[in-house]
Amino acid sequence: MKWILLTFSHLAIGGLGFALGIYALPILIQPPSSQLNEITLQPDEVILSGTFERERADSDFLHWGEGTVSITDSELIFVGELAPGPDYKAYLSPVYVETEADFMANKDQMLNVGNVNRFDRFSLPISNVSDISEFNTVIIWCETFGEYITSAKLQ
Repeated sequence: MKWILLTFSHLAIGGLGFALGIYALPILIQPPSSQLNEITLQPDEVILSGTFERERADSDFLHWGEGTVSITDSELIFVGELAPGPDYKAYLSPVYVETEADFMANKDQMLNVGNVNRFDRFSLPISNVSDISEFNTVIIWCETFGEYITSAKLQ
């Protein structure tokens, strides 16, 4: 009986440590934040903008985002906060998406803008887009675990 309890307790602690490692590793290895003055925009530069909010259909206490996202003719810029996690990608979508099922159903129409390595502010170059008005949503997606993080409707 003692061996069963010891085995179970060690496996439980090992599993907890592994889960905490998955959560903490992206925070520990993220690159330094951009300075706010590096990503401050003039109002006339912004083509589209939107807001990430915690209250999205498939967001939860581990998968959320809040802040503003702006699109210029060459960049996607985010200032706010995202729940930390591995392998985040930013997508532009022609369809508003708020669930994992909707994301998967429309993924072939979306443009993968790039990797999200920061959880407070970042700037990603937008290339290969002839008409940015084709897109009305920015989505943050965890590629490794297939998890919806958040989305913002662009205006």
